Amino acid sequence: MPRALLPPLTLCWTALLLLLVHLSVASASRSHSCREVKTAFQLRQIGPLKWVPETPSTDVDLLVCKHDGPSCCTRKMEESYRVAVVRETVQNIRSYSFELKFLLSGHAAAFQDTYQSLFSFSLGHLSSLFESSYTSISAAVNLHISTLFSDLSLFIRDASSNISVEAAVHRFYDNLFPLVHTRLINPGSAAAITDGNNLSDCLRMTRQDVNPFGRHALAMAKELSEALRAARALTWALSVGEEVMNGTEVAPLTKECTRALVKMQYCPHCRGLTLIRPCGAYCLNVMRGCLASLSELDMPWRRYVAILEDLTLAVADEHSLELALLGIRGQVNEAILYAQLHGPRLTATVDKVCGQSMTETHSVQPTTVKMVPTVTDSPPLPTNQSDPPAMEQLDRLSHLRSSLPLKPAKSDKDRSLKQIAREFMNYIGRYKAFFAALPEMLCEGEVVRDEFTCWSGDDVVESYSGRVVGNGVHAQRQNPEVRVKGPDHMLTQVKDRLEHFNQEIQESMPGFGRRESWEDLGSGEENSGECDDEDGCQGSGEDTPKIYSTVGTEVAKAPPHEPSVRVSGSSTAPLTLPTFTIFILTLALQWALN
Repeated sequence: MPRALLPPLTLCWTALLLLLVHLSVASASRSHSCREVKTAFQLRQIGPLKWVPETPSTDVDLLVCKHDGPSCCTRKMEESYRVAVVRETVQNIRSYSFELKFLLSGHAAAFQDTYQSLFSFSLGHLSSLFESSYTSISAAVNLHISTLFSDLSLFIRDASSNISVEAAVHRFYDNLFPLVHTRLINPGSAAAITDGNNLSDCLRMTRQDVNPFGRHALAMAKELSEALRAARALTWALSVGEEVMNGTEVAPLTKECTRALVKMQYCPHCRGLTLIRPCGAYCLNVMRGCLASLSELDMPWRRYVAILEDLTLAVADEHSLELALLGIRGQVNEAILYAQLHGPRLTATVDKVCGQSMTETHSVQPTTVKMVPTVTDSPPLPTNQSDPPAMEQLDRLSHLRSSLPLKPAKSDKDRSLKQIAREFMNYIGRYKAFFAALPEMLCEGEVVRDEFTCWSGDDVVESYSGRVVGNGVHAQRQNPEVRVKGPDHMLTQVKDRLEHFNQEIQESMPGFGRRESWEDLGSGEENSGECDDEDGCQGSGEDTPKIYSTVGTEVAKAPPHEPSVRVSGSSTAPLTLPTFTIFILTLALQWALN
């Protein structure tokens, strides 16, 4: 090779060697930079960027993220990581519990709105009975009707109230008796009675002994008590569920838990590993240790959900609550009819117990007879032209709120009680194992399943080699990641509150919460078509009309029978033999007195 070519070759090799050295130095400087750590610190808004060093340091006195070698963390950063990890974990827990809490509170409000719609309609339904058929006592009885429905509404709305349904119903009939006795049975004595006088007080106090309304007052009290009891318990149950969720949200994370969370989520950052994810099993150990006291709610919560499902079924299945409230009008009407039909006997009894109900003489006016259709009665009888036909009454009812027993039109935005209950049942069943599954749900957002390596708490590994523990405080004795000293006092109180509720319901309502099958509301009742029995669909050739039973839960067909007599208002309705006999005796008594 000519000597003239040697100097240029030497210069080329020297430049290439210097370039390689520069690149290696630059690469080494980048590998020992804390730039990615600073970026993650800023994006997560953990703290001021000035706390993050530019390059790793070896003389750092850390409490949690200790390791041999340089670190991009400082004590201030570690404290900021602790605050950030508590904030992030609490937010994640609340994000999962928010839907459950909203489910309970939202449906509690929906149930209450439907109850109030039912009360409002039933109140108007009963008031219309007096306005159309018993006009002489219509104005005076309005206050007692309002008081009755106010008590029934408060009974459901406030589970802590000491209101008794039976007492409210009997109080209504106590106040109704003086009006019926003096203005319907003995119209001439209406001017002699006022609220607070001796006769009025005597009639109220002796009503249950005289029994002017037969079995109807007691039957109405029993039916309403049974129907409203489940609704009241459901209101209480939903309130307890909200209390439980509120209690779990404010439960603090222990120091041992916070330390383990920092070690799992942020200690890799100190080594510059900002993208590495924790191993799945390792995350489960950390989360189960942190949520050990919360997991103790699992079994009482499962029983609570079972009770909640049974109460929902009891309230909405076969429209028992709706039918009980709509049946009030029929029960009151039948009670007044009973009193009118036994007017002479009642007058004689009252005269013996309370003294003469008249100032001078007994001028018992003849009671006229009229058909008064009711919702819960059998098919209506022919009436005079002043009464609206039965089909017109059904038409008027069809456009009212969807809380009526019949299902509303598909375009109706309002929902019936059964529709709300079915929707609630479909959702609440998904949360039976909420407290047991919460650690796994939290880890789903932290773990990447398809990575070949993961963070084990100490180093980057291919798989976690530690023992995976179960849920609950007792299981954490073997937890290698989090030390659990004992159950949290606040969550223990929440658990006791939930268990106390479960016990009270199961004692007062035996059989509730003990089902092993979790069938949806209405399963097995409806076919796959658009038309079901809620839509009022009937098979062809069905001539026998359907009625809703207010005692049982089945929809039965009314057997053919003689129509019952309705008293008050018109004299053109046909009379049965017993009514005709009483009518003749009443006229004879009036003739004898005159």
